[in-house]
Parts: sequence; structure tokens; C-alpha cells
Amino acid sequence: MADITKRSEDYSRWYQDVIREAELADNSPVRGCMVIRPNGYAIWENIQATLDKRFKELGHVNAYFPLLIPKSFLAKEAEHVDGFAKECAIVTHHRLKQVTRDGKVDLIPDPDSKLEEEYIIRPTSETVIWDMYRKWIQSYRDLPILINQWANVMRWEMRTRMFLRTTEFLWQEGHTAHATEKEGRDETLQMLETYRWFAEDILAMPVITGTKTANERFAGAVETFSIEAMMQDNKALQAATSHDLGQNFAKAFDVKYQPAEGKVDYVWATSWGMSTRIVGSLIMVHSDDDGLVLPPKIAGTKAVIVPIWKSDEEKAAVCEAAQKLAAELRPVIGPVHIDDRDNLRPGWKYSEWERKGVPLRLELGPRDLAGESVMLKARHDRAKNIVPFADVVAGVQAELDRIQQDLYDRAKQRMVENTHVIDSWDQFTDLFENKDGGFAMAHWCGDGTCEQTVQDKTKATIRNIPFERDETKGECVHCGNESIGRVVFAQGY
Repeated sequence: MADITKRSEDYSRWYQDVIREAELADNSPVRGCMVIRPNGYAIWENIQATLDKRFKELGHVNAYFPLLIPKSFLAKEAEHVDGFAKECAIVTHHRLKQVTRDGKVDLIPDPDSKLEEEYIIRPTSETVIWDMYRKWIQSYRDLPILINQWANVMRWEMRTRMFLRTTEFLWQEGHTAHATEKEGRDETLQMLETYRWFAEDILAMPVITGTKTANERFAGAVETFSIEAMMQDNKALQAATSHDLGQNFAKAFDVKYQPAEGKVDYVWATSWGMSTRIVGSLIMVHSDDDGLVLPPKIAGTKAVIVPIWKSDEEKAAVCEAAQKLAAELRPVIGPVHIDDRDNLRPGWKYSEWERKGVPLRLELGPRDLAGESVMLKARHDRAKNIVPFADVVAGVQAELDRIQQDLYDRAKQRMVENTHVIDSWDQFTDLFENKDGGFAMAHWCGDGTCEQTVQDKTKATIRNIPFERDETKGECVHCGNESIGRVVFAQGY
């Protein structure tokens, strides 16, 4: 095991060290892409399982659409293509040709295999999905359509960082069609609330919900809503978005329906998504200088049992007891691992599991067997607790619940302490240039040019216009014109 850089010394390097030591992901041979290792993928699987269950409870179904999108589809929605044009990877040929150059074998695109129409590797799926909705929707009886897709997408990135920004990433993207404007807006807000619930109740990550500005709006949307979280370096991260697309895509792809009464009209649309970027935020919100820290509700392994012995006789006894404890715990709390490796000392095992972020450790030695109890040790605060065998299931569950709540409370306190009411440009620049940054609740005039100027000067963006905010009129923190109320500024990922 290598040393983990302290957060206070180099936050970016600390983040990479945590990923490496927890064996979450590794760099791939393809620049800007990552290999998600089993420990990291277990987290993503839990994210999938939890969200997928909630989506289906709300009436959504899963489908799958092609990875390749005809280039002409992107051009049908002008704002959409403008938003993604610089990030698209293009397939131009369907076959390679072997050639020899200077005695070396090489492969080049076969000129005879050039595609009549080039394909875009999907940066998002609105266009191909709405082409299909045109075929599927004829009347009001076909609505609503509530489809979600679990898939990979590609957006060409110049500066990448594992989980946070990679050329290829995993996500879910919901795409729905509705008969009325109100139904579309209700769906958009319902899914935003779903993401808020997931971030706060499952990931123990407090967020601010609100509306994106026009500058930050999804390409082609009427309105974009987001949840914004604060990392431990006080920077913001957009954890998920939900978009009210109005009738823009329906008009671009001619998706109409016949109401029960009245003339034919275009349908109303939404899209919403969360990606593997959320794993990066999970790391940065909770982890410490010793490695990964995970909330129990999302951890791939909820607890690890470490048997302790000196002799073969003791080993047999404690390992047998460990198996019995695990058998009792697994049906209630989920995955429990027994670390009975005999080539490592207990202290080494403790350190390894702490770095991997397992929320709870159970230490079981001959003295524990004699006392018919087990020692519990929480990962996040190292609190110890002795629990009798007879109460082990209830005791472990109670400790996991405490850990989950503690992690949320810690993150919430950090957000509160680093959220500042800012009333002057001097205060604003001082916060982001001379101090530790954070969330600045400041007045803004509502003008996009002013917003861009603030970003150019300070690298702070408007994360969103919070639903819960001070709407009292004031003077814009930058230009001094009348404001629309306070919004949240922050530097972000």
C-alpha cells in the first residue's frame, strides 16, 4: 500500500490516491477513458439498483437505443447540435485496410468503406429516441411514454479526471413524452426530487435544488433543473439534472398526437440523467486522509469480519464463529466479507479495509468468543462498540444507521459553514481569490452577459437559482443593477 496524499497538501492528488488505494478504477489504454474495477463497479451497481427500483415505482420502463446516431439527426435541433458539436466523435468508415509502410504493418480506413452518412457516437440520445417516438405516438392513448435507458455515452474531453470527467462514461437517461405542458413540467420536477432524495437519503450528500440559468441550460431545453453538492474543497459539483424540453424535440422530429378532442398537437418532452460522475462526488464528499469513506446504503460491502488468531485451533474456532455471524447478518444488511487470509496480520487487514471504505469492521478473536461478543469499529469516526452475539444483527444495523446519519450531518454542517451571504463585489472576489471559496449567496441581475463576466473574472459560476432562496430585491453583486434575488455562485468541477 502506498501513502495517500493529505487533502490539505494536494486535493487533486489526494482524490486520485483514494481511487487507486480503494481499487475503484484505473486508467485505460484509451486516453481519457477509465477501467472501472470491481470495487468501483459495485458502487455503480448499487446506484443502478436503487434508482432503477425508484424509477419503476414511478411508472418508468427500461429500453435500449443504438450507440450510433446518424449525423443528420443531430442537425434537426439547432440548439442541441450547437451544444454538443465540439464533443462528438464520428464514425466515417466501416472497414479497415492493412497496409505496409517502411516494412511495418499498419491499418488504415479502407477508402471503399466510407459511409454514405457518417454516424455520431452518442453524446446523449434525445435525437435517436425522438425519431422512434415519431413512429410510436399517434394519439393520446399512446401517452405518456416513460422510458429510461442505462447506457454508455461519449463526449470528447481534453482534460479528464476519473469519474468526474471522462471521454466515455456510464449513465442513465430518462426520456418521456406527455400530452400537456403541465404533465411535462410535473415529470421534470418529480425526477429532480427523485435525484434529491437519492443524493441525500442514499448517498448522505446534501444538495441545493434549483433552476439553471439560460447560459447553463441543457442544449435544446426550455428549462433545466439541477442538484448541486459541495465537495470538501468547497467547490461545487452538479450531481444530476432534469430538463423540461417543451415541444422543441417534438417539433424537430415531427412527433404529434391526436387528442380526444381538438386538433393534432405536438407532444411535450422531458429528459433527465445521472452518471458515474456521482461516484466522484461521493468520494470527495465523504472520504478522508486514510482513504475511501462510503455511506452504508451505497457501499458494495457493508461490513467486514476480521477473525484474529494465534494458533490453528484458535483459527478454526474464530473462523467458524465468523461464518455464523456473517450468515445471520447477510439477509438483513447485505454483503458481508470475511477476511480469513492467513498471510497478513490483523493490522494490515484493518488498514486495507479502511482504505477501501467498508463502513463497519467486526473484530473477532478468542477473547471475544469467550465473552460471546464482537467488537464493532466504524470506518468514518473509529468509534468502537462491543455487541453480544445475541444482539449482533440489531447492533450492526443500528451502527450502520448511525454511520449513514453521521455522514449526512457532517456534510450538511460543512455546507452550512461554507455558505456565505455576499453583498459586495469586494467580498465576492475576496472569497474566491483570497479565501477558501464555498457557496456565495449573492444578488444577480438576471443578465447572461454579466453572469459570463463574473465567471471570466473569478471562475465562479451560478450553480443554480435555488428553489429555497431569498427573493428580496437588491443590487447585483457585480454590475449593481436591480437583482432577481439571490442565487448560488461557486467554483466547480
